[in-house]
Amino acid sequence: MLTRLVFWAGAIVVGLVAVGFAGLSDWLADQFHRGAHRLNWLPFVLMPLVGLLSIWLTRRFFNGIEGGGIPQVMAELARRPEDTWSPLVSLKIAFGKVMLSAATIGGGFSFGREAPSVQIGASIMASLQSFFPRASQIQRKHLLVVGGAAGIAAAFNTPLAGVIFALEELHRGISSRMNALIIAGIVLAGVIAQAVVGNHRYFGEIQVSGDSAATIHLVLLSALLTGVLGGLLARLLALAASAWNGPLGRLRQHHPYIFVSFIALLLATLGWVTGGITFGSGLRETLTLLDGNTEYPWYFGPAKLAATLLSGLTGLPGGVFAPSLAIGAGLGHDLFLLLGDDASQGVLLVFCMAGFLAAATQTPITAFVVVMELVSGYDLIIGLMATALIASGISRMISKPLYESLTDSLLKRKREAPPPV
Repeated sequence: MLTRLVFWAGAIVVGLVAVGFAGLSDWLADQFHRGAHRLNWLPFVLMPLVGLLSIWLTRRFFNGIEGGGIPQVMAELARRPEDTWSPLVSLKIAFGKVMLSAATIGGGFSFGREAPSVQIGASIMASLQSFFPRASQIQRKHLLVVGGAAGIAAAFNTPLAGVIFALEELHRGISSRMNALIIAGIVLAGVIAQAVVGNHRYFGEIQVSGDSAATIHLVLLSALLTGVLGGLLARLLALAASAWNGPLGRLRQHHPYIFVSFIALLLATLGWVTGGITFGSGLRETLTLLDGNTEYPWYFGPAKLAATLLSGLTGLPGGVFAPSLAIGAGLGHDLFLLLGDDASQGVLLVFCMAGFLAAATQTPITAFVVVMELVSGYDLIIGLMATALIASGISRMISKPLYESLTDSLLKRKREAPPPV
């Protein structure tokens, strides 16, 4: 009984922290958009400052919070007894991840808060290991899985997606007899998030009509476009994390502060040229498109893709889940503009959202379940599933799975580094 109580208490804390993290990130992003709307020069000053401060704090106090957070949890799951590198999950890491991820998202970088919530949740749950009775047989990897997946469930307000993410991405090597306890913890975190923020959908609800046969051409078009572009994004991000040569790669390696400042100025320029639509996670732009706005600029999807790639190159804390959904929505809008009245904008948007997220992360089941829960798109489950699976398959022909590649690069750096003194 004590085991369950500790497990459930941890899941509740993860849910509450994820909700607080979401609120802080959204508030800072809203302040940034308001400021940038009033003062065009603000992003050119604020974004480099946020980037410089974030990278300094990361190197000085919070080593291990770089990037999205999912590779760090996967690296901890792959930790061997002989590995002596500092843990990538801890309460200190969780605090730094919350503060600096909120700062980068609120500072205009094209990042999302969902992947950081994985590392935050895993850190919180792992810190509870000493509270479990020895007879419980709860291992550290069990806590990492439930904490990471609970973070996704609470961040998106989608408990089912959290369960699927645990099974698809984090669950390798975990004993099946722990499934019930793990799933209960994930669902509890999602339920707590719903209890705090309400049982509303992340992107609202859309109304669609038509049968599967009538949308098969939309599935194929969406999957092809998002599979290719999502695969390219994954390949470039993985390449930058492993063996990025050339002048920019050397600049990042030897002069990281200059590199981050340079990228921040590029992002500020891109945001200025596009009227601010590339700043932040892309949530407000995605909502605008889902509300049926057909006057939105065609270049939103490509510009958001460029902003997300540039942001990812910095290595600052932040994930690609929410930006991937925004990119997918932008690409779906472009397909609608090309097809005109022959297609439903809502259908194309959700298909491309699922397709791009599946292609970028190569977690197709998680992708279509996330989108299905976010927009209440249960009538489109077959189309969403097909789009995600096909797009992920196309992406695999272009790039290795993103999180697997990032984890391999992280493990290689950690294991090749000199042992701590």
